[in-house]
Amino acid sequence: MLICSKALLRSLFLGFIPSVLLFAAEAANSNSQPQPAAATPLWVTKAMPAPRVTHHVFASKAAKVEVSYHLYRPAAYEADGNRRFPVVYWLHGSGGGLPGIPSVAKRFDAAIEAGKLPPCLVVFVNGLEMGMYVDWADGSAPVESMIIRDLLPHVDTTYRTIAKREGRLLDGFSMGGYGAARLGFKYPDLFRSVSIVGAGPMQSELKSTPRASRIQAEDLLKRAYGGDQSVFQEVSPRKFAQLNAKKIKQESLVRMVIGDKDETFGNNEAFHRHLEALGIPHGWTIVPGVGHEPERVFGSLGDENWAFYRQAFAGQPAK
Repeated sequence: MLICSKALLRSLFLGFIPSVLLFAAEAANSNSQPQPAAATPLWVTKAMPAPRVTHHVFASKAAKVEVSYHLYRPAAYEADGNRRFPVVYWLHGSGGGLPGIPSVAKRFDAAIEAGKLPPCLVVFVNGLEMGMYVDWADGSAPVESMIIRDLLPHVDTTYRTIAKREGRLLDGFSMGGYGAARLGFKYPDLFRSVSIVGAGPMQSELKSTPRASRIQAEDLLKRAYGGDQSVFQEVSPRKFAQLNAKKIKQESLVRMVIGDKDETFGNNEAFHRHLEALGIPHGWTIVPGVGHEPERVFGSLGDENWAFYRQAFAGQPAK
């Protein structure tokens, strides 16, 4: 009988990678004893080959090391050396998200080639295996600061971007949806458009969760939030939506998407109600018959997915 390791269960919590792939990858090494967390964050990942996708590293002052990211560039980027492009910051789910890069890039490329999406850059952010897109309470993993203070300026100075809030969109699934919500709502001056898909953890307290046991939730709370529920609450998307509600509802474009079979549906619905109570306009799309499965969610959305992007990037100058 195969026994799931603690590391595997952490990966399944809010996982971007399909659970069957994670299980196959770890089954050979699984045993009845909990596996220790990595001693240091994996700031530089291996390159993931994919058409029009390149692997890069840059010096992060916040992390005090080099950090990697992947970048998708559409054909139009090379064809027109004077044109500037909007940027999608894609935030992966738990597990690091590398196996998902080719399929996500392929989906963007096909939509651009079909004229369903304006040409754009896609930055695949390295949010660490369970980085949560926050600055960890103990200072060991300043993921948020790395993104906001270092990655954004690096991208805007290195590539031909539309370097303003109207030219930036945050998107992501699962842990990435949580990250998109909290960064988008904390920094509405930097990101106009926020896509929150299959997001978690969206609950008001990080105790038991739909996709992990109490033990895994406690482990995550300890590692990222110093074991303090008040810290989790202070850096939550709920808090930032409340603090910046006026600007968000006047100037931001927001959507939420969730499968009706997703274990996190209840928490996402509660967050949707929270945004309604704050008067923040947003799309609320329920995908029937789909669980916590990113490929099926986006496949079911079809062209509706790109309609949100077209609205996000409408009116942006191409030169």
